[in-house]
Amino acid sequence: MSGTTMVVVIVCVVFGILYKMYNKHLEFKAKTISHNNSTDSLNDELKKEIISLSERVQVLEKIVTDEGYQVQKDINKL
Repeated sequence: MSGTTMVVVIVCVVFGILYKMYNKHLEFKAKTISHNNSTDSLNDELKKEIISLSERVQVLEKIVTDEGYQVQKDINKL
């Protein structure tokens, strides 16, 4: 093999490897974006649930701290 042929073969191998690495990078990037999108929707659902539960806790706190509730509780004890 001549020197020029050897250089061409080496360049082709290097570019082949770089091409394969670039494709793997693009696949990984696509998976990451897909994962982030699904995580974002899950985060949105969880935030809505937290807000809903916070509102329910506030209502329960109002009921329990209400004087009428306390009187009714005392009456039921008798």
